[in-house]
Amino acid sequence: MNGVKKLVYRQLKKMTFLPSDMYVRYLYEYFTGKKLNLKNPIEFNEKIQWMKVYFRPAILTKLVDKYEVRSFVEERIGKQYLNELYGVYHKPEDIDFDALPEKFVIKGVHASSYNLIVEDKSKLNRKKAIKLFKKWLRTNQYYRTGQEWAYKNVVPKLSVEKFLKEDGQSSLIDYKFYCFNGEVDFVEVHLDRAEKHTRGFWDLEFNKLPFRYVSSEKSIHSDVEKPDNFDEMIELSKKLSEGFPFVRVDFYSVNGKTIFGEMTFYPSDGRKDFIPDEYNEKIGARIKLPKIPEGKKEITDFENLIYD
Repeated sequence: MNGVKKLVYRQLKKMTFLPSDMYVRYLYEYFTGKKLNLKNPIEFNEKIQWMKVYFRPAILTKLVDKYEVRSFVEERIGKQYLNELYGVYHKPEDIDFDALPEKFVIKGVHASSYNLIVEDKSKLNRKKAIKLFKKWLRTNQYYRTGQEWAYKNVVPKLSVEKFLKEDGQSSLIDYKFYCFNGEVDFVEVHLDRAEKHTRGFWDLEFNKLPFRYVSSEKSIHSDVEKPDNFDEMIELSKKLSEGFPFVRVDFYSVNGKTIFGEMTFYPSDGRKDFIPDEYNEKIGARIKLPKIPEGKKEITDFENLIYD
């Protein structure tokens, strides 16, 4: 990002006081170079921006909260797919580090990418960690990014969970299932987050797909082995995504065991276009947006969605 773009982006980030429908237009054009059509969105990221502004059932706030979503997962697919939870805290000072095992993970439940992975507790600088957690807890994801509505009212908290390790891997492999009205279309795979992070897309037969949204250098070019529980992850994604126009459901496969990761309604904040360009419209066509009820400005009733 050059100096001029950095300056423009700094100004844009200060404009979160603007109405959502106006703010997302500026954001979308800044990152994609395209005009946003909220009246008739066609491309995938256009529809993600539409969902930020108009798709606002209260349940989304629960589902993007990395702690509160656990009850939803337990109800729909069972608690056996949840990672072990050691505790949830509103204040970092309340974390009893002495009672924790040697390895654990601490997450901010209210925002993206707030993760502290501890593999050796004896090497953890607790004062530094607490200072970091306080910074996390002062952050609101809605204002931090492009007004991702579902995060607006999430109460900042810290969750402490079991450290997960896949045999033979330096870090966990992420399987991110793109789900459209309860049907899984394809999966995004992330490798080597701890070292050389790369990603790519596969279909449900685990054939590599011909599109990406990152540079070629950050894309997977090697073969990826299909996990034994891949079909199970697909079926679980269908159950969790039922009733939603679009949601990405993330899982880990840990030595053959399926572990839920999170649910995401706005991948990459709707900023990153697919490459080649034709896939922006092709994938966008998979999202069937519900109608805004007559006399309403947005959709708040999840149970009674209306489609053409």
